[in-house]
Amino acid sequence: MDILRFATAGSVDDGKSTLIGRLLFDSKAIFEDQLEAVERTSRDRGTEYTDLSLLTDGLRAEREQGITIDVAYRYFATPKRKFIIADTPGHIQYTRNMVTGASTADLAIILIDARKGVLEQSRRHAFLTTLLRVPHLVLAVNKMDLVDYAEERFEEIREEFTSFASKLNAADLTFIPISALYGDNVVSRSENMPWYQGSSLLHHLENVHIASDRNLVDVRFPVQYVIRPHSATSQELHDYRGYAGQVAGGVLKPGDEVTHLPSGLSTRISAIDTFDGPVEEAFPPMSVTLRLEDDIDISRGDLICRPNNQPTAAQEIEAMVCWMADTTKLQPRSKLVIKHTTRTARALVRDLQYRLDVNTLHRDESATALGLNEIGRVSLRVTQPLFVDDYARNRLTGGFILIDEATNGTVGAGMIVDAR
Repeated sequence: MDILRFATAGSVDDGKSTLIGRLLFDSKAIFEDQLEAVERTSRDRGTEYTDLSLLTDGLRAEREQGITIDVAYRYFATPKRKFIIADTPGHIQYTRNMVTGASTADLAIILIDARKGVLEQSRRHAFLTTLLRVPHLVLAVNKMDLVDYAEERFEEIREEFTSFASKLNAADLTFIPISALYGDNVVSRSENMPWYQGSSLLHHLENVHIASDRNLVDVRFPVQYVIRPHSATSQELHDYRGYAGQVAGGVLKPGDEVTHLPSGLSTRISAIDTFDGPVEEAFPPMSVTLRLEDDIDISRGDLICRPNNQPTAAQEIEAMVCWMADTTKLQPRSKLVIKHTTRTARALVRDLQYRLDVNTLHRDESATALGLNEIGRVSLRVTQPLFVDDYARNRLTGGFILIDEATNGTVGAGMIVDAR
């Protein structure tokens, strides 16, 4: 059974937490005592209905204000698929939280209040999800019950958003009219909207095709750990040498010729091991251990790829960076640590080319620094080569984080646009 990771985004009070609560409730993914606690809190507040948003807004500050602040992860499953939900906040000051939640998502649900239509925040969330190359986008027009389930209102919002999305790189866009409060078109089709002929939201989540979203062409295997059992009892185990990591791209099979970077030496895969035993092929996002025919000096941070399909070994990197630190700014001459796949190096910020206004898509070329939650195009110089692809080609080998050496805190997330 495969796993679909999806992120929810939307403006404040668009109903993200209620939608997730409805998904969990209607798919029977919550316990009776959880439901009783939510019903009790709802009664105490004087609401006439069970407030399902309380299932996800876990922080006390979120419950008191009725908003989402941090990224809340929730898990549930249906007979067809497992799901990991990242409930991301809508406020502009939590842009970094949304970037965190959407960076690993296969799909993003952007909620729009049917009464308010496409807002500035809706456009910002759509831009961020396309910047992060989330392959599938669902525009859920919520609170249809408050506009009498009117088809005309839904079509107006669809047309307005479609014209805006044409400026973005949105690959797969789906529109679904819903009422999270009453469950219309969330898990089952709504009788209140007979004019809508599409599938319910859960049906779409269960059936959206994600296997081809991952890069199965370019073999990329960043080595995370070298396995040598030192206390082995048998000779066979004593001679064991395996290279553990997560497949970041392509398909690997025993007998395949591979090249090790940075040495450039080639060998063949003799076996692929997993926790459950040997397998005949490995592909993203499997975590496996490779055994090779020849002894090559391989360590953490190295990369295994195909001889005729290698990533760029780059020390000059151009990237879109989202700055996540509130105490410092990103500016030219800043010195940071860059972590790319399993490789870590020092980096110098050479230049800030422009700061991007995520609401208007305007490029401010006069900007001299990036502050908290701001996004801009940055040039970096790295002390040792990183084995990279463009983020548009591979999100794993095209993404990185920036770390403050003094505090060891993550201060930025980057998406590689160009490298040499």
